[in-house]
Amino acid sequence: MEDPAVANPAQPDYPQHWEADVLLRDGGTARIRPITPEDAGRLVEFYEQVSDQSKYFRFFAPYPRLSDKDVRRFTHHDFVNRVGLAVVVRDHFIATVRYDRIDAEGRPSEHGTDAEVAFLVQDAHQGRGVASALLEHIAAVAQERGIRRFQAEVLPENRKMVKVFTDAGYTQRRSFADGVVHLEFDLEQTDRSLAVMRAREHRAEARSVQRLLTPRSVAVIGASRNPQTVGRAILRDLLGSSPADRAVHAVNRSVPPGTELDGVPVHRSILDIPGPVDLAVIAVPESAVPAAVAECGAHGVQGLVVVTAGYAETGPEGRDRQRALVRQARAAGMRVIGPNAFGLINTDPDGPLNASLAPHLPDRGGFGVFCQSGAIGVALLESAHRRGLGVSSFASVGNRADVSGNDFLQYWAEDEATEVVLLYLESFGNPRKFTRIARRLATAKPVVVVKGARHTGSLPPGHAVPATATGLRDATVDALFEQAGVIRVATITELFDTGELLAQQPLPPGDRVAVVGNSDSLGLLTYDACLSAGLRPRTPVDLTTAATGENFRVALDVALSNPAVDAVIAVAIPPIGTSAHAFTGGRLTGPDDPEMGSDDPEIATALLEAGERARELGKPLVLAHLALTDLPPRLRPGGIPAYAAPERAVHALAHAVHYAEWRRRTAEAEETARVPELDRIDEPGARALVEAALSTRAAVSRPSPTTTLVRGATRRSFSFTQPGGARITLPDTEARVLLARYGIDVSPTLPAPDEESAVRAAEQLGYPVALKATAPHLRHRPDLGSVRLDLTGEPGLRRAHRELDALLGGAAEAQLVVQRLAPRGVDTVIGATVDPAVGAILSFGLAGAPAELLGDVAHRLVPATDQDVAGLIREVRAAPLLFGWRGAEAVDTDALEELLLRVSRLVDDLPEIASVDLEPVVVAPHGLAILGARVRVAPLPVRSDLGPRAMSTL
Repeated sequence: MEDPAVANPAQPDYPQHWEADVLLRDGGTARIRPITPEDAGRLVEFYEQVSDQSKYFRFFAPYPRLSDKDVRRFTHHDFVNRVGLAVVVRDHFIATVRYDRIDAEGRPSEHGTDAEVAFLVQDAHQGRGVASALLEHIAAVAQERGIRRFQAEVLPENRKMVKVFTDAGYTQRRSFADGVVHLEFDLEQTDRSLAVMRAREHRAEARSVQRLLTPRSVAVIGASRNPQTVGRAILRDLLGSSPADRAVHAVNRSVPPGTELDGVPVHRSILDIPGPVDLAVIAVPESAVPAAVAECGAHGVQGLVVVTAGYAETGPEGRDRQRALVRQARAAGMRVIGPNAFGLINTDPDGPLNASLAPHLPDRGGFGVFCQSGAIGVALLESAHRRGLGVSSFASVGNRADVSGNDFLQYWAEDEATEVVLLYLESFGNPRKFTRIARRLATAKPVVVVKGARHTGSLPPGHAVPATATGLRDATVDALFEQAGVIRVATITELFDTGELLAQQPLPPGDRVAVVGNSDSLGLLTYDACLSAGLRPRTPVDLTTAATGENFRVALDVALSNPAVDAVIAVAIPPIGTSAHAFTGGRLTGPDDPEMGSDDPEIATALLEAGERARELGKPLVLAHLALTDLPPRLRPGGIPAYAAPERAVHALAHAVHYAEWRRRTAEAEETARVPELDRIDEPGARALVEAALSTRAAVSRPSPTTTLVRGATRRSFSFTQPGGARITLPDTEARVLLARYGIDVSPTLPAPDEESAVRAAEQLGYPVALKATAPHLRHRPDLGSVRLDLTGEPGLRRAHRELDALLGGAAEAQLVVQRLAPRGVDTVIGATVDPAVGAILSFGLAGAPAELLGDVAHRLVPATDQDVAGLIREVRAAPLLFGWRGAEAVDTDALEELLLRVSRLVDDLPEIASVDLEPVVVAPHGLAILGARVRVAPLPVRSDLGPRAMSTL
């Protein structure tokens, strides 16, 4: 089925990559694309629906209709010096923008760097953020074509358009002459323009989710007379959850007219429903979905929940059908949950909604829940119900072809009813955006995530993501979560364990834990679990198995009042004679046995009183118990989490401690963290080296100019059609020169193919020296005998050369070099690798096999601040070696942190640098030495997160 919103121009130079789906301020969707000669009829129709006042504002004179000459001028473009873009909804223009390149005197030009820009928005669509979105896209197009500044003339009365320009955040100049406001603004992004764009994105995405969760009317397409079908079940659940003022409709093309289902008249088409429909649930066979979507678009539906399967999860053909579904829906202004979705739930008492396969509406609560699996969605809802926990809203989106977890994070950031966000994720559509949004949300509300498919190396069926996001390493995901403040847990049980504590208890002010209870053994298990989790427990207080509620009350009050305690774990077993299972009269009794006792209610009372005291003091209190069946329900009204194993209680508390520390650290960082200014930075020189290296080694390919956005600035770069964007390893000499442009000095090496060359090299560098092989498999492997150190004179150097030459057998690839000996210190490894989906990742670890085998490497996302790198070197488990372990002299961590910042700056400024490896970096008590370096470059894709707002296309 052809998508009417996608132009099929005849000209071969049509810039297909300028097309984009966008989300408008009210949550609706539209498509931005270049205007072509085939759009003449659409342009005329569009202009006829614009008011006379808007036409006057555009042309500064009455202009009731477009002449044939006008139509031709506004539809024929060269896509370089003259460009027109249109915003399209349901194959109709709702807004246009055009730029014309001009010279310094304002005359048409093919070589100027300025352009005159003008907008026109239909009156019915003004106020939806259409012009703001168009400005972002036309500015990106202009930059790609070498235009650096826009000029615009606006009548003073046209306050809306003046506001569009002034609110965009670009650096601008304004003047007034001859009754016209003249505006000039540079197209280079600024921190303010980027912030404006992010804020608009946030509002639009939050609003789009709100529209899905709060429909005034809902239609179920595919509601059947068979009560066992999916459509009929959803209709029943919708009717059972909807308020009286929400209209619920049934649609089924095969049901005879006049039929009612569950008291609701059945319509043959959604077009037959009188009045608007905000949300449609589609539960028809896959072959019937395109027609249903087309009718929904024609009727003005705002959103779709597609529970139908048979899309990307079935293979390439299904993926194509899924892409067509999303294009079709977005072109009609609709968002899509699914396909293959479990559905949507909103527990707001003013407008509850159960547009899902869940048979019951969950209790109202503070959890926002998102998942990518219907089966996991069922498990999450069941777990919440079993624990007596409620949700604010729930979404299980199946293949996540359109609406994603990022959209819901934007919504939950604004939703006052949501206190904690719980996510089950198996893939990322836009990891970089997820990091940015989650970090902002986590500063106010906890975000807890279970990441599935962490070890499979492949995506689950149906999860369509950009090619750059298919191979995220788990270590990268960990770094992403860590820097964003996301709490990563391993299981669904741990997800709710942690969420329950965060929702019901204050954040712990520190990691010092008191353990109080009536079981010495359970207390010791809890103590050990705390140590394993990195907490600092005090010696457990054992009240003995004979402890009464009063004993608990006093002991808990003492623990909570202790200023050296940040959190309290109460441990409890059933009092003697009232265990959950006991032998009575030679038989095993259970909790339902009439002779069976119950858990001591006095302990529950003591815990509830202690819980009130804990909240006053801002310290969390949790219960770890064994075989207590009555006690946990008694504690729910008091909001005291109860765990049936000490490990569960400790893990939940440890996550809360770590998150609270991140919150405090982030708050401080906003005040003090910075990316320091560094001397000896030659960015233009480094860029020239990288581009020369790429162009030289890709001479067989024809470079095509593209736009690369770096740290808010725009510049020209090149992309090459290399297979898979292959990475190129720079020769050692080029790598050293490039690194030196950023003040990263690698210790020089001189070739030593024979003894005489080695002696001359050593005399030039100065003794003592090292002699080593340069073969990749021998680099930094002194354990293989390929390195000789502490060579203080010519005899020793000659002897070492003969030994290595004999060892290596004269292999050409194992050529020898001489290097000045580095001072004694700690050998470390520094690296930076660019992941196209996430960005550059800075890594640090100590050199050596143990660190490699144990994976003792820490990561941070780039650009790194001074606090980021300070935390980075302290995060590895072997960090004590840097700070004077066992009486050794501490090394120069200031120099190490500066080096990390320089590497971060290098890969952030130059995204064509695919990886940097510095190994070893010997950090001495004073200064450091970089003994080996490797740099790889590659033509990387343009960073989409720095371009204009656009919905992802998978």
